[in-house]
Amino acid sequence: MLLHPQFDPVAVQLGPVAVHWYGLMYLVGFTLFYYLGKLRAHDGWRGVTPEEIDDLLFAGVLGVILGGRLGFCLFYQPAWYLAHPIDIFKVWQGGMSAHGGMLGAFAAILFHAFSHHKNFWIVADFVAPLVPLGLMAGRIGNFINGELWGRLCSYHLPWGMIFPQSGTLAPRHPSQLYEAGLEGLALFVILWAFSSKPRVKGSVSILFCLGYGVARFVVEFFREPDSYIGLGLFGLSRGQWLTFPLFLIAALIWLHVVKPPLDDKRRRDKLLQRFLDS
Repeated sequence: MLLHPQFDPVAVQLGPVAVHWYGLMYLVGFTLFYYLGKLRAHDGWRGVTPEEIDDLLFAGVLGVILGGRLGFCLFYQPAWYLAHPIDIFKVWQGGMSAHGGMLGAFAAILFHAFSHHKNFWIVADFVAPLVPLGLMAGRIGNFINGELWGRLCSYHLPWGMIFPQSGTLAPRHPSQLYEAGLEGLALFVILWAFSSKPRVKGSVSILFCLGYGVARFVVEFFREPDSYIGLGLFGLSRGQWLTFPLFLIAALIWLHVVKPPLDDKRRRDKLLQRFLDS
């Protein structure tokens, strides 16, 4: 059994300006996106040039931050923010949604594809393997802050951890680290390896949605639900209900478009062409 290290959430204090670890983790994620994106862009067959990475990063930063904040306000506390709209801008009080950030990233990819006259799926497949390490960095930031802790676990679990912020001295799952490992590092390795050679358009980004959907849905069983929401229908958390449509849509696209039955090539080619041209 372990005790949460109780890190100071402020990494650097510069007079009245406080630089938080959580913000630095976002910076780490964006930095990794930039340098790994430059590395991937040197493979000409990927369809994205090294010169485009700056534009992609700028659009991505805006999309992730705006989408993450608005997603949190809409998905988790809509009544409060409708009654107190000015609080939407109080980002220093915390509150970001991974699902909202993904919607923002989707919008950024769509904007980049349109403004650079590229196929959406080419850009999405290029970006997808660059996202998981950013997710990992964000979850490490949650762990440093001692927030979003896990559910109670057995005292015999070697890595069970006491989070004093939770108000109890009972051990809990360090679910932030579970998420960092699964939807972050493991998903990065899978996508990086899968995208190491040309694939059917859309397959890399769809695999990201499938992998993230499975990882997030499973880890939510170990994560303590938000106290102001609790568990919903069928005992599932808000995060699971937000993840399920993402996984379902991705699975349908994969089964019926990206990887159709091998004995139906004509149907596959027709569906694939219709899907990629839409």
